[in-house]
Amino acid sequence: MIFELLLLLVTAVSRSSQLSLSDCGVHLRRPEITDISVQCGTSSISLAIQICPAIYTGYNESLLILNHILDSPCRGYLDETADPPVARFNFPLNTTHACGSVFRTTSAPGTGIFSDFSNIQTVNISGVVRSSDPTTGTITYNAELKYYYSCAYPLEYLINNTQVDVSASSISLKDNNGSFISTLGLDLFTDATYTQSLQMPTLGIELRTDVYVEVKATNLTGQYHVMLDRCYASISPLPSNSSFFNLFVPCSRDQMTTIIENGDSQSARFFFPAFRFIEQQNQTISTYYLHCITRLCEISTCSIFKQCSNRRKRSYDDATANLTELHTLTSPQIITKAEAVQSKEEPLAGAEEGDTAVGLGVAVGILAIACAVALCAAVVLYKKLRT
Repeated sequence: MIFELLLLLVTAVSRSSQLSLSDCGVHLRRPEITDISVQCGTSSISLAIQICPAIYTGYNESLLILNHILDSPCRGYLDETADPPVARFNFPLNTTHACGSVFRTTSAPGTGIFSDFSNIQTVNISGVVRSSDPTTGTITYNAELKYYYSCAYPLEYLINNTQVDVSASSISLKDNNGSFISTLGLDLFTDATYTQSLQMPTLGIELRTDVYVEVKATNLTGQYHVMLDRCYASISPLPSNSSFFNLFVPCSRDQMTTIIENGDSQSARFFFPAFRFIEQQNQTISTYYLHCITRLCEISTCSIFKQCSNRRKRSYDDATANLTELHTLTSPQIITKAEAVQSKEEPLAGAEEGDTAVGLGVAVGILAIACAVALCAAVVLYKKLRT
């Protein structure tokens, strides 16, 4: 085993670049804690380690080993185009092959906009790049180098269809924060196959028209599914500034909302009939926005969050109180027609009045004729009696 390890190290050294002490120039110095840069991506993690301090200590990029893994996809490579030069590592966010990284999921009560949720999860991916001393014998003059990295990803987001700006990664020896929110998007469709995008007409859609909603993750590591915790509509893009209506919340949904898929894949789907807000009844159209609080759950734990016993069912009247412009992302407007319809009973009532007047005239005429005939008969009978 030791022989195989030495053989791999020798091979790696032979393949590495020949960057020497003189090539480092002003960058040649002792190692410092800021020598590692960590980028927490949505599908992979990238590390960049300044190589000149490692060369100063007696190593090169081939002698920096990621989590004791010597496989080629996990090996670092020299990037001389960077200033200063760095050894780069890149590995996927996948529990089955993440170059030995440790995945640890923690749970804590929600705060802020998630204060109504008792179980907010965060996944932490961590590991270490160590130097491998090529010295043989009893002693060595080379210091051992260790570069720790850690990325923490929250698994709960407020999502809708506005552009999302994700901050760049920071440089740190131990900790960095990442975000999966850039992989999430909300789209509206007109059909149950989710192939025809809903193009909102200027005058809006008809009331009771089915609106199909999909929240989907793209370029997201395959170990997480998308699960909608709460979706609601509000008149204002900022829910805290207007009335809102819950389409569904944990363990409860509006009877007109149908959930097709939730927590079973990297897409969540539901649909609801178009409605209007009553406070907009005097307006030609009713306009509102859709918002969804979206959870990313590990495949093995999604079923747990579907159980009502593990989720808090509370009043959501104050759930949007802490939302600010920094947290709220407005969706496309949903516009429904709210035109007034003239009653069809009025012309019918007028027709009935006309018909009644005509009938009354006919009846009066017939009665007058009958009276005249009776009068004539009486006169004739009177004359006969006298004779």
